[in-house]
This record gives sequence, structure tokens and C-alpha cells, in this order.
Amino acid sequence: MSGCADPGGSVGAFLCQAGQVLRAAGIEAPRQEARIMLSHAMACREEDLLRDPRAPVPALAAAAFGELLRRRATHEPMAHLLGRAGFWTLMLETSPATLIPRADTEAIVEAALAAFEVPGRIGRVLDLGTGTGALLLAVLAECPEAWGVGVDLAPDAAMLAARNAAANGLAGRAAFLCGDWAAAIAGRFDLVLSNPPYIETAAVPLLMLEVARFEPTLALDGGVDGLDAYRHLMGVLPGLLAPGGRAVLEIGQGQRAAVEALADAAGLAPVAARRDLGGIDRALVVRAR
Repeated sequence: MSGCADPGGSVGAFLCQAGQVLRAAGIEAPRQEARIMLSHAMACREEDLLRDPRAPVPALAAAAFGELLRRRATHEPMAHLLGRAGFWTLMLETSPATLIPRADTEAIVEAALAAFEVPGRIGRVLDLGTGTGALLLAVLAECPEAWGVGVDLAPDAAMLAARNAAANGLAGRAAFLCGDWAAAIAGRFDLVLSNPPYIETAAVPLLMLEVARFEPTLALDGGVDGLDAYRHLMGVLPGLLAPGGRAVLEIGQGQRAAVEALADAAGLAPVAARRDLGGIDRALVVRAR
């Protein structure tokens, strides 16, 4: 524990050593992440660790922390280690079966709510490729009269989304299906949401290690040009949107013009776009003509 001044079994010593390990592994903010993991292992708050850095770490917590540290040093995402991630106003269970909800994707929720002059106009919601259920559940949380269906090709994802609905008190207004996009869906919806795979196939292995190694390729790989999922979605959206309905799609950097062209060719009208926290066009809103 070179460079760590606190005694060997203390909170401070564990944080110091973990910070060194994570820094050597190329993890950003290593001390902050060490605090998150140790507080998780000790079932306490981060501020409790800072209050008494010389406090001993119990043996069971030390073992749990050591395993978390080992996994994080391989760049396994923190959300997988903790089993949860925050999104919008919700706390969601996560697993390797789905993408981890990210703050930039909240632009989809913002765009969806802004697309209707009266939020109560949103009654029926469809989420294609629902993953954790993040998009559908966030909209339902904001629209108490709405109900929705989430569809995912992965059975584990659909089951995870259902658990998240129950955990957030939304199970009565949300149903989840395992299916191939909208193949099992009949009916029309006021709002269709989707965060489809949009990374070019060749670029998937070049993503940050947390993503390339640990998140499902099925949810990332959008084909040679990254647009395969949009081609499919534009083919089915006209039959899914109710009169006055809107679809809100997540798009990748530099894809807005190409996806708008696909929408136009399918008889859909792009009506708005919203940028994410980094100023990148992230949410595209389209409607039937």
C-alpha cells in the first residue's frame, strides 16, 4: 500500500490502495469510484467513509470490495457492479442483458414530452427495444394517465424491464413483451419511442472498453453504416402512429440528416430534434404526414 498513510485495514487505506489500482487501470476519477464501491460494500453512505477514514473495514465488506475492485479494474461498468443506475427520476436495475441507461438518452424523454402541447395527450406509448424500460417508464412517470408496451428481442431484457416497472410503481400501466421490433404489435400509439442500435459495425470494437467489452452487441451494432435499425423502423412507424402521434428516436452523432432522409422517404415528417448534454443532436421527432 505504498503511498497510503492510513493504517492497513482502515477505510482510508482501502480507498488509497483502490485509487492506485484504478488509476493504473486507466479509470477516470479513481478515488471517487473507490468511494462508491466501498460505500456499496459496507452498505453505508460515501460521506460516512469521509467522516472517519481510520475506521476499520469489516472482513466481509473487505472481501466484497476486493471483488468489486477486481472487476472495475477490467473496466466492467459501475452500473453492473452496483446492479443499478439512475435515469430521469427513476432508479433502475441493470444487467449485462441491456444497455446501461445514460444521461444523454434523457434527451429522448425531454423531446417526447415537448412534442405534445398538452402532456395528457400522451395516452398510448410503445417502446421498441426497451432494454431496462428506461424510456417508457420515464414517460409514464411524467404522464399519469398514460399506459405503454415495451418490446425487446432479448427475453432477459423484457423481464428486467418488467421488474423495473414494478420497483418504480408503474407495473399497472406497463407491459413488456419479447419480440422482434413491432412484429407482435397490433394497434396504434400516440407516442413511439426507440433507442435502436446505431453504431457502425466496424466501430463497435473501438468503443470505450466499458461498452465494447460489457454491453450487448445486439443493442449497439447498427450495421455497416449504422442505419439498419432506422430503415426497419421507418417501414413500420406509419402503421404504428395514431393520428397526431409522434415517434422519438435516439440518433448517433452525425446521423440526423441520414435518418431524416429515411423518414421522409417513408412518408414521415421530421418535426424537431433535441441535443444531448454534449450539444450533439440526440433525439429526432417524426410524425405521419
